[in-house]
Amino acid sequence: FAGFINWILSIPSLGIHEHMLYISASMSQKKQQVLVLYLANSALDSPVKGWSVYDGTGRSRPTTGDGDVPPYQTGLDALLDGWRVIQFPQLIPPYPNMEYTTSFQQYEFIFERILEV
Repeated sequence: FAGFINWILSIPSLGIHEHMLYISASMSQKKQQVLVLYLANSALDSPVKGWSVYDGTGRSRPTTGDGDVPPYQTGLDALLDGWRVIQFPQLIPPYPNMEYTTSFQQYEFIFERILEV
């Protein structure tokens, strides 16, 4: 980081105000928030059945079961609010005669949002 600041300060065409703008812009940090939505099926516009939120900004500390209402009604609603999909679920067919057994939630979508802090 010190090398970056020295490089900015060495640019002769910049005045002190421009130097300070570059330095303050470089000091802003970006943090990630992760949203995991379990949907009813593999379509992004299907209803949310379960969710988890992880906040890398430190602004909140959500835990499992701390709310009865999902943060979004569908995965598409999360996209419309600025979240980016970083993982779609792998579509795995059920084993023969195992269609109605209890297992993991199959339609897990992972979203991220990068925020300045």
